[in-house]
Amino acid sequence: MKRVFSSHDLIGVHHARNLLDAAGIRAVVRNELLSSAMGELPPAECQAELWVVDPADAARAEQILRDGRPPSAPGMPTPTRWRCLACGEPAEAQFTQCWRCGATRDVDDDGSDAPPAPLNR
Repeated sequence: MKRVFSSHDLIGVHHARNLLDAAGIRAVVRNELLSSAMGELPPAECQAELWVVDPADAARAEQILRDGRPPSAPGMPTPTRWRCLACGEPAEAQFTQCWRCGATRDVDDDGSDAPPAPLNR
């Protein structure tokens, strides 16, 4: 095992673990509960730590953590913005519902930021 990240921010450490998990890298969080010992122990020793199980994954894990997101899987399309077919409002790829009109994203939507289809009124 090899340590790739440490922080006093436990949520940040778990977020980093989730990024690695999404990339298929097994990792474990250590020292989760040591923050309560700060003062009795040096603060640097009380940080939550993220360790990769396979040391061969360490370099790739560090790159993912530097980039802040897992790489896209080969053959998978990169998510793109989409445009609501009902009102034409652009939306980020992670959303499945339009914030402006509440319409849901069309299942057949290719994810492009193309102009909206004309409305039949």
